[in-house]
Amino acid sequence: MTKGPGEPHVIVFANEKGGTGKSTTAVHVAIALAAKGARVAVLDLDHRQRTVGRYLDNRSETIKRTGASLPMPAHATHDGETESVFEDLWGSLSANADYLIVDTPGRDDYFARTAATLADTLVTPMNDSFVDFDLIGQVDPETYKVTRPSFYSELVWDMRKTRARADGATIDWVVLRNRLQHIEARNMRRVSDALGQLAKRVGFRIIPGLGERVIYRELFPAGLTMIDSGQFGAMGLGHVAARQELREMMAGLSLPEHTPEQPGMAAA
Repeated sequence: MTKGPGEPHVIVFANEKGGTGKSTTAVHVAIALAAKGARVAVLDLDHRQRTVGRYLDNRSETIKRTGASLPMPAHATHDGETESVFEDLWGSLSANADYLIVDTPGRDDYFARTAATLADTLVTPMNDSFVDFDLIGQVDPETYKVTRPSFYSELVWDMRKTRARADGATIDWVVLRNRLQHIEARNMRRVSDALGQLAKRVGFRIIPGLGERVIYRELFPAGLTMIDSGQFGAMGLGHVAARQELREMMAGLSLPEHTPEQPGMAAA
């Protein structure tokens, strides 16, 4: 598969390790874009967990149950096995979208690699720890200096070369520092320094993501996001802080604005 002219801006969320808030972040980005009037489609490639698909199914049920007018992307889940189904879903979702958001499994997967090669923006969420950093780079155990890129960084490098050969486009790789917690400051500095070193070597951008907050887990059953604050009732300081995190993350992604001549939102 290759991307053709006039297709949507593709945002792929990919990390071969779980527990980084990848799916929650993908849904929040999708709803944030839809709330701005863009036509958004979402493809869930993780047919086992199906977190994004279930999140948006829950959102659809909330709309039906409450009658609330909420931005709602089109969405579908791949079967994880069939290439023709992948191509059909990709084509049908892309046909009427300004943005196509793809959530991938937390493991090596053929379809995840294919999607990443077609990405315009590739987002890799990670926690602020050297356990997660090991996915993209290795460090010296004493100095914490980066010694070499890891397998995944080399994989993304190959994807970028493949994409450049296919249509001359570039993939904007964004490493998202997600689920930040109040951990020991020295460790945070070491991870930050290592990310900065590796970013210069392999060419990714680093932006802040969503914090480790209970509210994100509580929103899942109703399919709500921090964009939907009108559904919460009274908002506490944690809600306000979470909304600000989302604003900063969206600004950091630096996504292109959707075409004004294409108003409205895709229906589920």
